[in-house]
Amino acid sequence: MLKDTKIAIIGCGNLGTSIVNGLLELEGFQPQHLHVTKRNPSSLFYLQDKGIRVHSDNLIAAKEADLVILGVKPFNVNAILREIKPVLDPEKQVVVSLATGVTLDEMFEVLDPKTTAFRAMPNIAAEIGESVTCITARNNKEEAEVKVKALFESIGFSITIDENLMEAATVLGACGIAYVLRFIRAMIQGGIQIGFDAKTASTIVNQTVKGAAELMIQKNMHPEEAIDKVTTPKGCTIVGLNEMEHQGFSAAMVRGVLASYEKIEKT
Repeated sequence: MLKDTKIAIIGCGNLGTSIVNGLLELEGFQPQHLHVTKRNPSSLFYLQDKGIRVHSDNLIAAKEADLVILGVKPFNVNAILREIKPVLDPEKQVVVSLATGVTLDEMFEVLDPKTTAFRAMPNIAAEIGESVTCITARNNKEEAEVKVKALFESIGFSITIDENLMEAATVLGACGIAYVLRFIRAMIQGGIQIGFDAKTASTIVNQTVKGAAELMIQKNMHPEEAIDKVTTPKGCTIVGLNEMEHQGFSAAMVRGVLASYEKIEKT
């Protein structure tokens, strides 16, 4: 689907680089069709060896692209849109913003009203091709959506949602990675306290978390259904779970999710 699609990633930082790596893994994708820009592009020059066009000229990148991806910070989105608007063709090109909290309404303060525009929220697991990316669009066309979904499925999995859920998606999908990592760290610390060295504890916990996630995905189970399979009467699992709940584990997690969401809403 992206074989002949020309793509520009403007403001190619860590997330943009992850997308580049995903695109390079796609069968038939032509690296010479990809522009990546950065104010100081020297850190991206290694990509030139793969045939990718690396430079700092956003106008050239946008003019030659079918998909224009904005990887810049939220406060720079509309400035970049104003910069590239003179070369954008609203009938042919698609604009995709990766910026947290910048609404489509805000983007269309600059964009031509006929432009097909997307917001997308991947997470850092894009680096290993395991991101979940939530996307939403305005003036959507079937061909454009197919291409945008193909782009983000090169770095994991994508799902289409209503725009009013994009901030919530940021919390669950992007902030959520940090929540899970904090849980993993705590599990490892507990493992060390009961006798394991840090490396062994990390190996056990990482695989346990991975296995739990795969169980939910492959069996399409509710977490409580799986928990019931692990807990036995008077067993050590239910004792541990009950102690965590007494200490406010689930409530703390929910409060953390809500606090992150409220922060985005106020920004």
